[in-house]
Amino acid sequence: MVSIMKLIGRRQIEQATALVPSAATFGAAGFCTLLYFTDWKTVLIYLPFYNGKFKKEE
Repeated sequence: MVSIMKLIGRRQIEQATALVPSAATFGAAGFCTLLYFTDWKTVLIYLPFYNGKFKKEE
């Protein structure tokens, strides 16, 4: 079996770790966009300002 270090060098690993913060930010923005367009009430009731849409009328 071929070692992954033979296929991917140290430089590629360093470049990949440098992209982790950008990938995490992009993923978080994508998740927030998903919440906005799907109106996922289970999660959105805990967000300030946006949860006013789901207030129960008594």
